Amino acid sequence: MGGTEDPKLGMKCPACHARNPRRLGRKEAFEVLSCQSCATIYTYSGSSTPRDYGDYYTEENLSVPDSIHKRLDEIVAGFSGYRMHNRMLEVGFGAGFLLGAAGRAGWGVEGVEVSISAVRHAESQGFKTFCGELAEARYEGASFDVVIATELLEHLQDPGAMIREIARVLRPGGLFWGTTPNPRGLSPRLLGLEWSVICPPEHLQLLSENGVRNLLVEAGFRNVRIDTEGTNPFELVKFRERKRKGGLLPNDGLATFTDCDRVNAGYRLNETLTKSGSRRVVKNFLNSLLRLSHLGDTLKIWAER
Repeated sequence: MGGTEDPKLGMKCPACHARNPRRLGRKEAFEVLSCQSCATIYTYSGSSTPRDYGDYYTEENLSVPDSIHKRLDEIVAGFSGYRMHNRMLEVGFGAGFLLGAAGRAGWGVEGVEVSISAVRHAESQGFKTFCGELAEARYEGASFDVVIATELLEHLQDPGAMIREIARVLRPGGLFWGTTPNPRGLSPRLLGLEWSVICPPEHLQLLSENGVRNLLVEAGFRNVRIDTEGTNPFELVKFRERKRKGGLLPNDGLATFTDCDRVNAGYRLNETLTKSGSRRVVKNFLNSLLRLSHLGDTLKIWAER
């Protein structure tokens, strides 16, 4: 039987490096696998052609409600204790909303992004940017107080390499803050492969809580804290409605719940839950439950170099 081994079953987990995946199924042209050691979800296609993000950002996704800007200001305020050289870097800054919040807080902030449309937009706002991968920017080691990477790691074939480079450019005692989808959250448990966040080739893998912790420790981070927060009830409701109408058809499932739908639904939910003090209490209570149960759909990473 030599030469007949399935290459997918010998794939190394991008988080814990184990070679014991189980198949979850197929989505698009990708085989979706789950690591039986750390529960990270990753994909196999037999092709290494990356997605082109050059024109990913358009007028449609370059603006957000005012409530989001307020929340980003609160997030950036939480980094003040790490301000030593007043240098902050955002990797994969996208529409540049966190760059704006950092600028409003007086940080000397820079950004790295592969999307040329996003880079042009940020430069038009006066930000210093580099178009390309983080390693290509060749920043000096230990040169930033804070490095941010939100909703980025899931797009990468090798998230460990990115985390190691982030560790290199952070000063000792500096902070890495990031977010990435949680493959063990409420939505993936209920929706399985129909969860719109499992969407290769845009998302190549989803790091589990244990998986991302392993990569951070390997890269030399300490005082690692990972919380799980948030869920998207709009997608859960949509899934239930379609099931009630006779099931999910091959071309009529949650694949039609696009990235833009997902983000806009999140904006609407946040706006609804922050309109009053009582609603903010409800939001905080729900997030507390999701943290305690580890069922939040997003992993929030806080790690010191």
